[in-house]
Amino acid sequence: MTAGQPLTRDGTPWDPQFLLDIDSGKCIGCGRCFKVCGRGVMMLMGVNEDGEHIPAGDDDDDDEEFERKVMVVTRAGACIGCGACARVCGKACQKHGLA
Repeated sequence: MTAGQPLTRDGTPWDPQFLLDIDSGKCIGCGRCFKVCGRGVMMLMGVNEDGEHIPAGDDDDDDEEFERKVMVVTRAGACIGCGACARVCGKACQKHGLA
């Protein structure tokens, strides 16, 4: 154990793995990761025919301009490295690591 290393409640060393990126090619936009993250780290975005991310509104009428929807890291600095998002992702599309 090194000085200043985070510990769990029982004193076990903890190495947080922060969300660094989400692979848009693997993500299906299911929103499971979004639902378990209480920190607002990611957001659902639309992907247009050119592969660009555009805000996905709540309006179903806007869906016509999207090829599909994916989750995108929008506030990486808010991530606390808990890993909840990775545990619920069935596509293993997230990249985690040290800050």
